[in-house]
Amino acid sequence: MGGYLAYTEYKNSGVEWLSEIPYSWNPIPLKFLVTTRKGVAFKSSDFIDTGCKVVKASDIKNNTILDSSFFIDESFRSIVPKAILKEGEIVISTVGSTPDVRNSAVGQVGVVPKYLNGSLLNQNTVVFSPISSNFIENKFLFYILISTPYRDHLDLHAHGTANQASLNITDMLNFQLALPSIEEQRSIARFLDYKTAQIDALIAKKEALLEKLAEKRTALISQAVTKGCDPSVPMKDSGVEWIGEIPTHWQVIPLRYACEFLNRKRIPLSAEERGSMIERTYPYYGASGIIDYVENFIFEEPTILIAEDGANLLSRSTPLAFIAKGQYWVNNHAHILKPLKGPFEYWASLLCVIEYDPWITGAAQPKLTKENLGGLHLPFPPKQEQEQICHYISMQSAKIDPMIEKVRQAIAKLKEYRTALITNAVTGKIDVRDIKLPELDSVEAA
Repeated sequence: MGGYLAYTEYKNSGVEWLSEIPYSWNPIPLKFLVTTRKGVAFKSSDFIDTGCKVVKASDIKNNTILDSSFFIDESFRSIVPKAILKEGEIVISTVGSTPDVRNSAVGQVGVVPKYLNGSLLNQNTVVFSPISSNFIENKFLFYILISTPYRDHLDLHAHGTANQASLNITDMLNFQLALPSIEEQRSIARFLDYKTAQIDALIAKKEALLEKLAEKRTALISQAVTKGCDPSVPMKDSGVEWIGEIPTHWQVIPLRYACEFLNRKRIPLSAEERGSMIERTYPYYGASGIIDYVENFIFEEPTILIAEDGANLLSRSTPLAFIAKGQYWVNNHAHILKPLKGPFEYWASLLCVIEYDPWITGAAQPKLTKENLGGLHLPFPPKQEQEQICHYISMQSAKIDPMIEKVRQAIAKLKEYRTALITNAVTGKIDVRDIKLPELDSVEAA
């Protein structure tokens, strides 16, 4: 792989997925190498505004653990000592929204950072710790747990329904790995620390570029839908703070007068109902897009869907407003709008750039009510100008979107390479023992 050498001698591991392993390595079940410690279920009434931090399963993302925003009284450390986390411990989530380990919260792995040392571990999580550092290094164990074979193993054993999945600790431990000597484990971990840091730095640069391109795209759209395409026209104060000035011949009207709400037609379907369907042909939309496919449809006309609730109202990780076309089903987590005048593209673009924070209610579950959405005052240009704006946005998007897609593909390739490198190193497909890492040596020396 990528110029790295293989070991000089291999042997049959006797394990189907492992196939051949380096001659000095030995296959061994994970359950003989680690101990486990489950998180503790706290009551919602136990949480307070400050105190000891509580790490939840949802805090474990992208091989790390995010800083917690949940707190509990310090006295719980003595009540549930097994829930106390130590810096460097490996934590895995055991429950997620879908059975697909790669695209769900289930099976996420993270190492406890310094700022969470002494925090408490909530339910739906488990700590994996080496039985002895004479057998397996903690860092080598971490790389095993994020390698492709182990992810495939979890994927195979994730139980549940279409919107809920869980992992059994016995299944999680019932995994055969190839174990090198402690010295070799340290060499592999050291190599992967260095190489993944390099790759992560490249990914971070690409993601920063992606963010800038996305911001540029949003700014262009925002300018067009609120100011128009002709910078020479006279302007007036819109009377709406977030809009600012608009062309003098434009109007400002509440959304409810520009679009018809079709929320009365939406019908939620449970995961069990959807799971029992045989021919699942039609898109099933939720707050952030297509979340499933079902055997029937309730719409066969274009509409604009916009999130009614969910974390995406604040995070904006996916577009809040989007056009649905063809034949489809919509659940009760998305508002359904049909513009009364002008192209759908204008209204969808406008609804995507609005800052909704002042109109969102609820802390634990953010919500944008029909009343608040319908009461939003929006710029309303003549239909001909709406069409011009849509054409301008289309032209600008045709320039920016390919650049965005190119950067996304580059990020995906870097992540694939990172995963492949980890997998090849921990399964003995490449020999990294004698690879010199002078840059790492100099950093550590400093």
